[in-house]
Amino acid sequence: MTYFNIEKLLKMLEETNRYYDFDKIKKAYLFAAKLHEGQFRVSGEPYILHPVAVAENVAQLGMDTDSICAALLHDTVEDCGTLVDLQTIAREFGSDVALLVDGLTKLMHIPFEDKEEEHMENLRKMFLAMSKDVRVIFIKLCDRLHNMRTLSVKNDQKRRKTALETMQVYAPLAHRLGIQRIKQELENISLSYLDPIGYAEIKGDIERKYGENRDFITDIKKQITDKLQENGLNFTMDGRVKSVYSIYRKMFNQNKSLDEIYDFYAVRIITHTELECYTALGIIHDTFKSIPGRFKDYISTPKPNLYQSLHTTVIGREGIPFEVQIRTQRMHEIAEYGVAAHWKYKSGDKSREDIDRRLEWVAKLVETEDDTRDPDEFMQALKVDIFQDEVFVFTPKGDVINLPQGATLVDFAYAIHSQVGNRMIGAKINGAIAPIDRCPQNGDIVEILTSNTGKGPSRDWLNMVKTGEARNKIRQWFKKERRTENIIVGKGDIDRELKRLGRPYTPAQRDEICYNIGSRMGYHQTDDLYNALGYGGITIAKIANKLKDEFDRLIKPTTPEAPLTEQQIQVRPHKKNFSGVIVDGVDGCEVKFAKCCNPLPGDRILGFITKGFGISIHKQDCPNVAEIATKEENRDRFVSAFWDDAVMQTKQGSENLYEAHLQIFAENDIMLLANITRALADMKVTLHQINTQNKDGEMILNLTVGCKNTDHFTSIISRMRSIDKVTDVKRGSA
Repeated sequence: MTYFNIEKLLKMLEETNRYYDFDKIKKAYLFAAKLHEGQFRVSGEPYILHPVAVAENVAQLGMDTDSICAALLHDTVEDCGTLVDLQTIAREFGSDVALLVDGLTKLMHIPFEDKEEEHMENLRKMFLAMSKDVRVIFIKLCDRLHNMRTLSVKNDQKRRKTALETMQVYAPLAHRLGIQRIKQELENISLSYLDPIGYAEIKGDIERKYGENRDFITDIKKQITDKLQENGLNFTMDGRVKSVYSIYRKMFNQNKSLDEIYDFYAVRIITHTELECYTALGIIHDTFKSIPGRFKDYISTPKPNLYQSLHTTVIGREGIPFEVQIRTQRMHEIAEYGVAAHWKYKSGDKSREDIDRRLEWVAKLVETEDDTRDPDEFMQALKVDIFQDEVFVFTPKGDVINLPQGATLVDFAYAIHSQVGNRMIGAKINGAIAPIDRCPQNGDIVEILTSNTGKGPSRDWLNMVKTGEARNKIRQWFKKERRTENIIVGKGDIDRELKRLGRPYTPAQRDEICYNIGSRMGYHQTDDLYNALGYGGITIAKIANKLKDEFDRLIKPTTPEAPLTEQQIQVRPHKKNFSGVIVDGVDGCEVKFAKCCNPLPGDRILGFITKGFGISIHKQDCPNVAEIATKEENRDRFVSAFWDDAVMQTKQGSENLYEAHLQIFAENDIMLLANITRALADMKVTLHQINTQNKDGEMILNLTVGCKNTDHFTSIISRMRSIDKVTDVKRGSA
């Protein structure tokens, strides 16, 4: 028989100074070792190593004898065939251990139509068991933690599937139960498999930044220690650098750079009493300069998962911000182990009542059991109750993608993969074509339509998507693929901001201002700064104060006004032309809409000063804009432009309509034209022009219609795509 040394486990239990039935634990180990004899993991190691490792994780949570026995036995019924059953487990180790093992055992010998149904039913079974005894989920989290630690031996498909399930189900569960130690490790390992490039990049950034200030935490701890000891406080203290996944989430979800993460460094002070926590807080604020809006009192108002602590962010030496967390030892145990820190099965005190109150959401979840046996409905309840403010959407293959409430189909596409989002041309919800700005609901099956010949994402998507991940991936595409266009857009943003300052300047002065600012921000060339503004890497608001300071330094108020050139437009602010466009902050300019791209309210636009024909308004991603900008003499003829708020707020049915062009591709059908015109009439859409052509048996119809804005246009396209025989609809040009 193959045995694995369990001395480490037994020593861990002895050091806790708590009561454990060591004979029962040794018996459970020998029982499991015998049943798993001859079984090996994918790595080639004896299988018994896994349940022993799970038991060690359970012991670290401070769980009781039965929990450790169940951890050692958790795979015996599932993996050892007819050698053992739950009745045998109950007879040898008691009904509690049998109940826990049952909750950890997948359903067997039950036919399922597909893997998704089987997966949902097993989750359902696990949560039903959790409602009876929450120790089930503690052991399951420890089981998943060891599986994730050893996931590298699996193939790539299995690694990604397991990591995705861990990120979507088990890490949020650990968070909901307040077990931060397990949650953070599950998230970091999952991220390393789901986005290995992003993980490696951020890990490298952490090591680089930490390397630059390696002694920072040590110095800060010494400084704080001296101050607290002067005031007679008893405490312990440690320091840490923020985890990879936490930084990844802030950078992608909140679009922050590494330098904008104020809690990259953190110091944790653990005191004996709650009063000492507030005393320590006062000393910290007296010693360091605090950052306004960064103080949070989770002691007086604990988080739903029991977490209590004082958080404040202050400025250390050399202007480096760091977070200080202050809590008692009891609060620290709860922060690390959550509900598990409260679990005292033998005590009979109020701890059990407190746990029951904290786990009411589980009771609500399993109420579904009384109403239905449908695993789909149970999964729906699981999504709503455990993952609040999130939407779970299915791919056609049954993979589950979780999105925040209000996320669009574009967010969904980028959640699958950046290339899926970049090549997206449309989407279906439950088999029906839907506008890409539609928000999918829980349980929807979404299919993303892609094209290898597409032009990539639209800048309009940046205003449409809700997730930082999607927004960042769109920006990365524009950063890489549209540099020339980005530079034009960035220059326009700079010019618009500088003109607000009320003094004339030359293009050379503008470039000098931007070079000075860009150098301080780490951009090697002025065009790099313009590019970052164009693709949204930084916003004009972020550098507005820097622009003003440099502008005031280089361009004095006494600087004589430069004479107007023949290319500059004479603006007549009192003349309204109802175009709905404001150029450089002044409405009433003589403008015309470029036929090459036909901009609509809602599109990001810019103006081009023509010779003798006013200002031509283009979409910022118009191909002709990039081509015109390649000529040096044209670059200073671009001006910033945007839609009047009154136009953006106009209700459908307004007389202010704009010409929009669309191309309809369809199979040849005698009723096609009639169906299209009838649909437009039903929508009360004015049809200005239509022409058709037959190409290789496919009908191509070019329509010009009256349209209110981009939202109106999206609804028109959606309606056209629903017409029988129509295969695709695209936005066209004149």
